[in-house]
Parts: sequence; structure tokens; C-alpha cells
Amino acid sequence: ACHLPWWRSSATCKSWQSGHFLPWDRCQMLGIKGINTTVRQEQQAGMKEKQVLEDLEMHLARRDTEVLFQEQPETGNQYLEDTLLQSYLRTHLPPKVLEEVHQDLERFGNRLLTKIQPLSWECELNPPVFRQYDAWGRRVDHIHTCSAWRRMKEISAEEGLIAEAYEKRYSNWSRLYQAVKLYLFSSSSGGFSCPLAMTDGAAKVIESLGIPGPLKNAFDRLTSRDPEKFWTSGQWMTERRGGSDVANGTETVARKQPDGTYRLYGFKWFTSAADSDVTLTLARIADAEGQCTQGSRGLSLFFLRVRDEEGKLNSIQVQRLKDKLGTRQMATAELWLQGARAELISAEGRGVAAISNMLNITRIHNVIAAVAFMRRMISLSRDYARKRVAFGKLLKDHPLHMQTIARMEVQVRGAFLLLMEIVCLLGLAETNLASEQEQLLLRLLIPVAKLYTGKQASAVAVEAMESFGGQGYMEDTGLPVILRDTLVLSIWEGTTNILSLDVLRSLAKSQGQVMAVFLSTVQVSPQLQPCSA
Repeated sequence: ACHLPWWRSSATCKSWQSGHFLPWDRCQMLGIKGINTTVRQEQQAGMKEKQVLEDLEMHLARRDTEVLFQEQPETGNQYLEDTLLQSYLRTHLPPKVLEEVHQDLERFGNRLLTKIQPLSWECELNPPVFRQYDAWGRRVDHIHTCSAWRRMKEISAEEGLIAEAYEKRYSNWSRLYQAVKLYLFSSSSGGFSCPLAMTDGAAKVIESLGIPGPLKNAFDRLTSRDPEKFWTSGQWMTERRGGSDVANGTETVARKQPDGTYRLYGFKWFTSAADSDVTLTLARIADAEGQCTQGSRGLSLFFLRVRDEEGKLNSIQVQRLKDKLGTRQMATAELWLQGARAELISAEGRGVAAISNMLNITRIHNVIAAVAFMRRMISLSRDYARKRVAFGKLLKDHPLHMQTIARMEVQVRGAFLLLMEIVCLLGLAETNLASEQEQLLLRLLIPVAKLYTGKQASAVAVEAMESFGGQGYMEDTGLPVILRDTLVLSIWEGTTNILSLDVLRSLAKSQGQVMAVFLSTVQVSPQLQPCSA
């Protein structure tokens, strides 16, 4: 007698003679046709059937852990793959400078690929952790960063990512060379490009002040190539009232000490790179009666060490780390200044004017990051298009898909050329080679470029993410990290409206002359432009 168990298919039955499952047709031969089958043969047949079923179950079990059948998009040496960058350098740099720069950038591109990019992912996976108390209840306010983040600091010094602009080995081309290295580094930096922006800004402020004696050591460290000496700087401007309105939002008070230094008291609501060695900050100097001048005329600029020689915080308490949408690799904190020792570095009441140079530098860094993120996303998207098959052919063979990538490419190329024009002008200004017209143009283009590329970067990142389909939405691909990190670029160092007002101020201050310079520059032949000479 044969029957079909509920959990088997109709192709099997159970034989009362052996207790093994056999194909239905075999049961028919055994039971109906009366063919004599030995017990041994039955057992062998049963064993074969059992093996077939086990193989089937094993195959189904493996399916539960199979991966997607798509190749991972990859990039090679970022410098050698960036034909626009190479073409630009060949066109503009003097031959001797180009030869040296090309060799170094090719080497740097290999280092980015093999050493720095893996560190970047480690920084994302191991964000900073704040420990307020030790095991015995003592307040320590320790911000722990991962080893990869600390290694990024060392690499930044070794590569001269700040030093290059201040050594001026290549005269007015030094700033452009620094910008190119930062452009290559930014999307692989694990967020470390942000403290570098503020470090560059601090160095620029000190340089613009003539590098006074008390700040000589700080300037040397901020621009050092020695990882053991290199310092990074924070930028502590935002307080509880928040935003760009520092004139009305700054409550921190500075009290002068008998030795000429100051003690700062206040609450800093948003301090990026809170693990930095030093920082610049605004405060209001209190007079003998404890009164402070309000508005921008009451603000002065101070320099302070975050920790003393023993590594203890400089009368600073960490309230908490910020829980941010992006740039999670970097420690951003709320800080109480409870008598932090600081040095006045601007003229009293001239703090806002003193940070104008810093703002120009950090805004340019913002543009660099925006262009770098766009280039990174498009490079990955292009490589994916060469590997991913859909509807019977590679994505690169679908005209509509390639049209989308081409449109993004146009966006990033325009942004890249605008960035290069700005750093060329900055290099001329820093070496006293810029004309009055070129200085006016630089003043206009910095807020315009920061505004435009900041918004452009997130839009391109979203479009590029879509080119990966569902994989673009997967956290472990790293693509969402890039999108999140681009979103800060339209906010940090001035939102769209703030930058728009800044442009209007430049127009008003120059009585419209800056617009005339801009129009004449964009209409003239490229061969006559300063950075195309």
C-alpha cells in the first residue's frame, strides 16, 4: 500500500516494505506489476532518494544567504582617472611646476586608493564617543576618537595639506596645488577635511595679523608637516541663539587678567572638531564695571589652547556631543567655558573684521568638498554603468541612463572650473599679484560659489544615488554616507540667504564695480583671463 505524505511532492510515496520514500512510478512497479525487488535494492533506492532530497534542502538553505549578483562599483587612482583635472593642470601650470606636481599627485592618488580610503570607512564605522565620568565618578569629559581618525591627522601633516599653501614653494600656484590635493583627499578623508578647513582658516587669520610673536608657535604648528607637531584648530562661534548672527547671538564674556591674558565665560552651542588642539572664538570684553558693548562692535577675537601641557581641559566642560545627520565621523560638541584662558588676537571690538579672512578660506574649503563629493559619486556611477546589466545590456548602453550621467558630469565640470578660478585668484591675492579688479572678483565669487555648489552637491548626490537603483539606498554601500555628508554644505559657513546678502554687500560696498568686473571677465576671451594665462 502506498500513500503520499503531506510534506512531500506527488512524485514520492512510502513503501511499507522498507520504510523509505520512493518515486511514485517505482511504487507502481512494486505494488501493481508485482516485480520482485529485494530489500537491499529497496534500501539503495531509498538512500539515493534521501540524498536527492538532502541536496535539494541544502540548495534552498544556501539561497537564504546568497548575495546580490551585481559587481561593486570601484574607482582607481583618483588623480589619473580625473582627465579634466589633468587637462586643467597641463593647460595652466608652468612646465617645471607641472612636472613636480604631477609626480606627487600620482603618488598621492595611489596612497588614497590603498591606505586612506580604508581609513575613511573606519572613521564612519567608529564615530567619536563621549565619556563624561570615569569609573570612580570623577569628571573627565573625554572625547574618544578612533585610531583611523587620528591617523588622518598624521597623514594631513605628512601630505602638507595645510602647509602647502603657506610655504609658497610655487608662488601664486601654491594655493591651487593645495586645493587640488584637498579636492582629491576630501571624499576619502572620513570627515577630516572639516577640521582641515578650520585649521587653514586659523592659519590665515594669524598670517593676516602678521604672525605676532605670541602666535608664532601656533602658526608653525598649524602649518607643520611633522605629525608630532601638527595642530588642528576648531572654530567656536555659534552660541545658544545660534546661526550666522554672531553680532546679536554672542554672549560669551572675556575678563582681562593681570598678566594680560583673558578668561572666557560662556556657552558654545556648536563647536565642530571639538577634539582639536586650539581654537578661535569670539567674545565680549567686560569693562571694570563688568559691562559689555553689544552688537558687532563689542566682539573681539580670541585664540585659546583646548588643553594644557598635561592634557587637561582649559577650564572647559563638555556638555554633550551633537547627534548629527551627517559628518558623524567628527566630534561636534556643546561646551561650557568656565574661565578658559585665552589670548586677544584682534583689536578690541574688531573680531568680526578679523574673521573675514577665515570665512573666505573655510567657504572655499566648502566648495572643494562639494566638488569632490560630486566627482566621487559620478565616478562610482560611471563605473557601475560599465558593469550592471539591465534589460539585456549594460547600463552604459542605455542612452537615457547615459544622458543622466552626462548631465551630472556637466554640473561637476562647471563647478570644478569655478573652483579652480577662485583658488587661482586667491593665489594671486596672497602673493600680491592680484589687480584691484581681480580682488573684487574674488570677493564676489567666493559666496556665489559656496552658495551654488553647496546646493548643487546634494542634488547631484541624490541623482547619482538613483543611478544605482535599490543598492544606492543600502547603508553598507557607503553611498548614503556621501549623501548625508553633502547636506551640511549648504548650511555650514552661511546658508543660501546669508550668502545672498553677502553678495549684495559686496555690490553695495564697491558701488556696483564688482558686477562690472564680473561681466567683463566672463565676456572676455579665456586667453586674457588671469588664471588662463
